[in-house]
Amino acid sequence: QVQLVESGGGLVQPGGSLRLSCAASGIIFGVYHMGWFRQVPGKQRELVARIGPSGSTPTYADSVKGRFTISRDNAKNTVYLQMNSLKPEDTAVYYCNGDYLFGFVDYSYWGQGTQVTVSS
Repeated sequence: QVQLVESGGGLVQPGGSLRLSCAASGIIFGVYHMGWFRQVPGKQRELVARIGPSGSTPTYADSVKGRFTISRDNAKNTVYLQMNSLKPEDTAVYYCNGDYLFGFVDYSYWGQGTQVTVSS
């Protein structure tokens, strides 16, 4: 059974920091691209950051470049999102995603989400 379990969300003041974690089980973590997405009510889920299986080639949405950092620890089957200089517009439910393309089959799994609220 595949599980992606996010943690670390909460309420933070503008300018503050949070670190999200996503612990994976039931998959061969080291072959999966891992990503963080976020969604606010009434809008589509958007990609925030993504990282390759070995930790190389992280990519970021323009809105978070220079403020957020994605990383992973394959020994712990965990991916992280360090969020600094948070803004009210970062408020959303943040979801962890694991993705692995094997031939023509795309294995994609989601966590349950964790709420991040940036407010004074």
